[in-house]
Amino acid sequence: MKLAIYGYGNLGRGVEAAIRQNGDAELVGIFTRRDPKTVVSKTGASVFAADEILANKNAIDAVILCGGSATDLPILTPMLARHFSVIDSFDTHARIPEHFAAVDAAAKAGGTLALISCGWDPGLFSLNRLYASAILPDGKDETFWGRGVSQGHSDAIRRIPGVLDARQYTVPIESALQSVRAGEKPTLSARQKHLRECYVVAAPGADKAAIENAIKTMPNYFADYDTSVTFITAEEMRANHSELPHGGVVIRSGKTGLDGEHRHTIEYSLKLDSNPEFTASVLVAYARAICRMAQRGETGCRTVFDIAPADLSPLSGEALRKTML
Repeated sequence: MKLAIYGYGNLGRGVEAAIRQNGDAELVGIFTRRDPKTVVSKTGASVFAADEILANKNAIDAVILCGGSATDLPILTPMLARHFSVIDSFDTHARIPEHFAAVDAAAKAGGTLALISCGWDPGLFSLNRLYASAILPDGKDETFWGRGVSQGHSDAIRRIPGVLDARQYTVPIESALQSVRAGEKPTLSARQKHLRECYVVAAPGADKAAIENAIKTMPNYFADYDTSVTFITAEEMRANHSELPHGGVVIRSGKTGLDGEHRHTIEYSLKLDSNPEFTASVLVAYARAICRMAQRGETGCRTVFDIAPADLSPLSGEALRKTML
């Protein structure tokens, strides 16, 4: 499969590394909105200006979009889906339905195939919520994230005027997590499940009070959480917040039996050294599925719910049945 990367930040570099680990994948090129002369690929891949991507259409099977969910992907994914099969990691959960509708219309108009909201959440965690709720219908699920750096939330802060750099840590509230693990099925608000810690490098002379207010009142990101904002120097950011770990758990507690006499807990967890590199690895696996489905003539938009597990693997059906079933 001949893949292109659109955007070359942390996620784009992760995709580049993931492609090297997959023998059936080839990186056609990196497309950037920066000056291509200033971008050096770690693998020696060709780097192009973003507006050159249409000129390379015939050489590309799928484009992996590596922009932010706050402002990039709502525009870029529908735009590129008119011309290419695309994969994105759009992670603003509340806006997924409208993003799906926009991308679906664009892909159908262009006769292409698109996959949105692919990664580990939304993505792998979404699948585990679906599986667990189908298996234990008399039950309840909860998802906890962190402690780790959220790329999407960090990007959203960096888009605020006056912000030079930012890291946002999502922190689960331990008492809530233990209550769910114990099968107590508590009713928890977003505020009761997680804290959000923000570390921000402000531009010289920037209005820090305005920046803090913009963060804490941002809908879909921070408004529903107890959020702390700490202003630090660029040197402190490099020294203390250069790593990008993350992870989390999906837990479903449920009952079976004629009278609900037996309790069960399903838990799926991830512990990640590098959030962008793991997300990138998920994107490349799903790019394989999208390429196969496009070859079968499918068009429109999909989510991870619509992808057959066998299409993710480079192994044949026979090999999968022999080694993994």
